[in-house]
Amino acid sequence: MTVTSTDDPLRGVVAIGGSAAGVEALSRVAAGLPEDLPFAVLMALHLPEQGPSVLAQIIDRAGPLPAVAAENGATLEPGRIYVAVPGRHLLTRDHRIVLSNGPSESGHRPALNALFRSVAVSFGPRAIGVLLSGVLDDGVLGLAAIRARGGTTLCQSPDDALFAAMPSNALRAGVVDRTAVAADMGAVLMGLARRGSSGHAKSTDAYLELENHIAMTEPLAELDLQTLGPPSGFTCPDCNGSLLTVADGYYRCHIGHA
Repeated sequence: MTVTSTDDPLRGVVAIGGSAAGVEALSRVAAGLPEDLPFAVLMALHLPEQGPSVLAQIIDRAGPLPAVAAENGATLEPGRIYVAVPGRHLLTRDHRIVLSNGPSESGHRPALNALFRSVAVSFGPRAIGVLLSGVLDDGVLGLAAIRARGGTTLCQSPDDALFAAMPSNALRAGVVDRTAVAADMGAVLMGLARRGSSGHAKSTDAYLELENHIAMTEPLAELDLQTLGPPSGFTCPDCNGSLLTVADGYYRCHIGHA
């Protein structure tokens, strides 16, 4: 586990995720990010696993901060945007990017829950999670992890999102500290930077550590996941294995798919 200190030039990490209409939402957020933002920014979108992506180029043109496709092992720097690539989870460890071929979550790799959990483990109270437009609920459990570690959680105002389900589900779950329209998110983040982190690092529980480890693991053979929960009676849509009940409405199979 790594948590940044107050004298670290990297004041923290902002993890931003979206799904349906996410390109539009991410572009609007990028347009409003100030040039002197003291955070590294990680952006993930539900992408097809096969084929190239031009998302990094789109984000790079959208605002003043340079945006690049994330590379495994790259050191996180303030004032830069690192964009997820197809077929890999975007994760962090020791101030560096980890691109993982770990199990898909909710049918996605990159998955938003995996990204948010990773920054929660790595940065604790200096992690900020932002959930944007999308359907279903990927990202909700990840925001809960950021909050549990003392970080800050934001979501796009549902009225501002073309697809409001993801931010609405996060609000319904009570895991959001503040909402804003996408165009104003940069100002909100700069306000958080000026205020500084008011939270203290909270210990990482075994469940969060295990979930983060699963996302980091390439590729999995078979996991002993019995500690995560009892059998659900359902089967995994990805591999047809049995699913364990991790939380209400959240399941993992013996391979690690979630």
